[in-house]
Amino acid sequence: MNAEHLLKIEDLDIRFGKESAEMRAVKKLNLHVNRGETVAIVGESGSGKSVTALSVMRLVEFGGGQIAGGKISFRKRDDSVIDIGSLGPEDARLMRGDDIAMIFQEPMTSLNPVFTIGDQIVEAVMTHQAKSRSAARATALETLEKVRIPDAAQVMKRHPHQLSGGMRQRVMIAMALSCRPQLLIADEPTTALDVTIQAQILRLIRELQDEEGMAVLFITHDMGVVAEIADRVVVMYRGEKVEEGDVETIFAAPQHPYTKALLGAVPCLGSMKGTDSPEPFVIPGQEVAATEVVPAEAIDYSADPLLSVRGLTTRFDIGEGLFGRVTKRVHAVEHLDLDIWPGETLGLVGESGCGKSTTGRSILQLVDATSDRLTFGGEDMTRLSASSLQKLRRQVQFVFQDPYASLNPRLTVGYSIAEPMLLHGLETKQNAFDKAVWLLEEVGLSADHANRYPHAFSGGQRQRIAIARALGTDPKLIIADEAVSALDVSVQAQVINLMMDLQKRFGLAYLFISHDMAVVERISHRVAVMYLGQIVESGPRRAVFENAQHAYTQRLMAAAPVPDPAVRRRDMRMITGEVPSPVRPIGQPPVINTMDEVAPGHLVAREQARTVDAA
Repeated sequence: MNAEHLLKIEDLDIRFGKESAEMRAVKKLNLHVNRGETVAIVGESGSGKSVTALSVMRLVEFGGGQIAGGKISFRKRDDSVIDIGSLGPEDARLMRGDDIAMIFQEPMTSLNPVFTIGDQIVEAVMTHQAKSRSAARATALETLEKVRIPDAAQVMKRHPHQLSGGMRQRVMIAMALSCRPQLLIADEPTTALDVTIQAQILRLIRELQDEEGMAVLFITHDMGVVAEIADRVVVMYRGEKVEEGDVETIFAAPQHPYTKALLGAVPCLGSMKGTDSPEPFVIPGQEVAATEVVPAEAIDYSADPLLSVRGLTTRFDIGEGLFGRVTKRVHAVEHLDLDIWPGETLGLVGESGCGKSTTGRSILQLVDATSDRLTFGGEDMTRLSASSLQKLRRQVQFVFQDPYASLNPRLTVGYSIAEPMLLHGLETKQNAFDKAVWLLEEVGLSADHANRYPHAFSGGQRQRIAIARALGTDPKLIIADEAVSALDVSVQAQVINLMMDLQKRFGLAYLFISHDMAVVERISHRVAVMYLGQIVESGPRRAVFENAQHAYTQRLMAAAPVPDPAVRRRDMRMITGEVPSPVRPIGQPPVINTMDEVAPGHLVAREQARTVDAA
């Protein structure tokens, strides 16, 4: 083992299942990580990235896997080298946290909901360091402050559910760093985070790495994040390493077809400059034949909108005390106006907590909301009876962020797609199932998939199934709520291309809710930016992205990772702060934005811009 190597993996072989149905998750993998270096492992779901990380932590056995071959060598602080694969259970437990720490993708499932944040970090410190409880609490507080958590002493007293996603992820980083590990494994730590919080986390990991001198093994499918943080890149595909090199070489001159496809599928902010209409991704090896291209029809903005919303307001009361007296209120959506025309995609962007998802649910009347006007296809949705509203809802369908949570695990995929048709009485049982099979083929799956259950599909396939189910009732509008945010870039590109193709063929309109500015730029005709329940900027996609006027829009765009190592934001001023809370005392409603038209159709909230600048 080279003196510079902190971690060295040789011919690693990881398998799941029994001999009769054995699955090789990782095949003959070789890689190394030097002291103080950041190595990124990239690839789509199922490529073996996370399984490799779990094997280094000796956690893969808890998931039914086994290290069937190869060697994992690690250099300890005293310069001795250990074989991680041969460690006993107790030695492996002591190694975890002390020498090697891991940040998992979903902090809510990694933190114990019963215990406070402080207790969980204190437990980690006391387990791996010979410190008293009071000394461990001091270390926990110091570590929370190091990861830029405001009012850390109060945060230590809170439970995980009382923190935002970005705060929970910082707590996970604090817990991982509390024992000063030599190697930090970060498994998709920013995938589900907003771009501004993601920028903070990436900058934080880099600064702490410089301060502590630790090495980082960064697992991700986001090539923008790789360009931002990595020194070397290892590309994995179906359990094998297909390419390795320094980050500049991989991005400038990729050699393997899969690496080229991965980079080709990356949404890059600014790639649509000078164009007005959405354009599908061009994925190497998956080009659409010229005969299959359906020209997009121009949107007729002189016609009446398909959906017209004026003054949409959604608030949630918060009860406190023994008798639940309402003293505060969540102002989730405040006096929101928007229009969507037939065949158009309106991108609704903003950070978590800004009211994007609540807007979608409010339009469908799934939550209690008020509005001055809410019309769909010329009908006032607020004045319809329950049965009439039910009929109208079949023309407006929802595609959720997590398709696995929205598909019944006990029903076959075919029945899940047919169910809305049967519920609305649109088809007989046989015709509904036949249409479900046809829809599966329309979204790029096969007829035999209809008899399988949701667990048998990948994330991208499940999202295609969710889209097929939404299409079953022949809707005119689909509300896609973060529908591609958790997908691998290659799968994300395929799903976005699919949505565009379906829009052209069926004349669908989309309300595309997302926090990913690069994806919104690719798919949208018009864009609306939300901040604290209100729209602060809206207009044609080209006008908003090429001439952003509002400070918050500029902040979102500045935070988007750039998939180019040459423009790495080493010296960029750290984007700090989170979206302020929408909770306000009773009787203190927020000030409603006054929108000014700065160009045809381009509206900006001038008053709010000064507030954001001040923050």
